[in-house]
Amino acid sequence: MDEDAVRARLAAVKEEHGDLDAAIKAVQSAGVFDLLQVQRLKKRKLSLKDEITKLEGLLLPDIIA
Repeated sequence: MDEDAVRARLAAVKEEHGDLDAAIKAVQSAGVFDLLQVQRLKKRKLSLKDEITKLEGLLLPDIIA
């Protein structure tokens, strides 16, 4: 994957991560909410966070210590 593709994917994943955060808050503030749905959203959000970390690692140059 070239750098532009990585940056584009990173932006998309960060946007989805933020959207999930908002969705989780909306579901939880609805009063009675589906705990299973919240758990699924949080799991997806964590998965996206891992992908963000991986993509950011691809953009950093290798540093030889």
